[in-house]
Amino acid sequence: MKKLTLIAASLVLLCVLASAATRSKKNEISRNLDIFNALYKELQTFYVDSIDAEKSINTAIAAMLDDIDPYTEYFSAKDQDAFRTMTTGEYGGIGSVIQQNDEGVIIAEPYEGSPAQKAGLLPGDLFLTIDGDSVLGWTSARVSDKLKGQSGSTLKLVMKRPWTADSIKTFEFKRAKIQIPPVPYVGMVRPGVGYIGLNTFSEKSFPEVRAGVEKLIKEGAKGLILDLRGNGGGLVESAVEILGLFLPKGTAVLTTRGKGVLNEKVYKTSINPIDTKIPLAVLVDGNSASASEIVSGALQDLDRAVIIGNRSYGKGLVQSTRELPYDGLLKVTVAKYYIPSGRLIQAIDYSRRNPDGSVARIPDSLTSVFKTAGGREVRDGGGITPDIKIEYPEVNRLTFNVVRDNWAFNFANKYAATHDTIAPPETFEVTDEIYSEFKNFIDPAKFNYDKVCENAVKQLREIATAEGYMNDSTAAQFDVLAIMLRHDLGRDLDINRKNLTPYIAGELLSRYYFNRGEVIYSLRDDQAVDSAAAVLTTPRFGEILGKKK
Repeated sequence: MKKLTLIAASLVLLCVLASAATRSKKNEISRNLDIFNALYKELQTFYVDSIDAEKSINTAIAAMLDDIDPYTEYFSAKDQDAFRTMTTGEYGGIGSVIQQNDEGVIIAEPYEGSPAQKAGLLPGDLFLTIDGDSVLGWTSARVSDKLKGQSGSTLKLVMKRPWTADSIKTFEFKRAKIQIPPVPYVGMVRPGVGYIGLNTFSEKSFPEVRAGVEKLIKEGAKGLILDLRGNGGGLVESAVEILGLFLPKGTAVLTTRGKGVLNEKVYKTSINPIDTKIPLAVLVDGNSASASEIVSGALQDLDRAVIIGNRSYGKGLVQSTRELPYDGLLKVTVAKYYIPSGRLIQAIDYSRRNPDGSVARIPDSLTSVFKTAGGREVRDGGGITPDIKIEYPEVNRLTFNVVRDNWAFNFANKYAATHDTIAPPETFEVTDEIYSEFKNFIDPAKFNYDKVCENAVKQLREIATAEGYMNDSTAAQFDVLAIMLRHDLGRDLDINRKNLTPYIAGELLSRYYFNRGEVIYSLRDDQAVDSAAAVLTTPRFGEILGKKK
């Protein structure tokens, strides 16, 4: 009886303390809101210049949210189109990727079958006017807003097309509801091995992945590759649905834990799977995040798939949306998620900031070991570590400069203007003739060299002079070294042909076969795909997962 009395007293004390803490916290919130309200009124009343109310309040909101984490965001009524596009993959517009260059805003890539493509817009076309308004000098974001609108509404574009005699072209067509395809390609990439690429987890992702799996198995696939490289995530529900294609119905794949013990939710697969035995490989990289990590992490923890590539991003936070007054919307982090082994793969603890406000990844030394269903060791705190790591060569400076300054992009535009067709992506090659055209296309006078070697020799010469080591003999040797390390664009392009070829081929194929052609070509020589195919078609699949195939 005495023991029960003590327990009851303890509970009462805890409730009193909790109530007091809650009241204290509420009082603190109310007090600070009063301070902010009073401060803003004083500014509006006495500040020497007028203050844009909406702009200043939005700036304050953004600063506050930025101090929490990068995923908690506020969307005003006029900014919610971008959020809806992110969650549904749909928007009303022309269906094209646009980008900004020195001249203005151009078409980078029209989607296949989109109003832009059907109207005849091509990569490289420069926007001059939209519905009679000059857009020269506009940012790409502003042009994008102008292009979007109600499906079925008409717009008129005046464009400048490079590499043609009749360079000014007028287009008039209707906007449409654009669906960004979550699955850019499905196909057999190696004998007996099927491939599904997935760009995002939207409302349309599950049915497209399911259709892809069914198609590949029907075509005789004995192993499947799910490519999540570059997939930044999306809807948690979409990830759980896709996991249900490969796991028994009712399998727990995810647990989310929010504020308080009552805010815990367990996600289980709810559909009948297509195949729970077919060997499966998942490709990830540093840009695979959120829902991509739920899928890859759950399949790794349950020993259902081999993970191949590079360590994923490390986002273990879940966001939900809350409606605000005046049609505002708050996307707020409401929970952390834990995959089947019990690990949290969040790489950055935003609640623990450095004195300067910055945050850093959790070091590997502070991560903990967990076990997969079969007893394999996995770690928390830093994304999904692949079972097979792929070492990709670093992009050298010449290749970086060619891509950054759009030399391959602009060459492809000129080439497409003078060549009606090229070989299909399954057999296309950058021939000697094409590469020679590319070399001749680059103007040495306009090519931006970093000249690292030449600058290093110059600096070393200056240091030697300052230190008193420079004499006639030393100067002569420096002259020889400078000649040896002087850049020769033609020679450098020849040396780097193997590095540049994929970029040139990708740009050319996208002009004739759109994104699909670019993807097919890239998969022909893909280290991760080769590694996956070797694993899926041999007993190594079972060995990696610690079980017999």
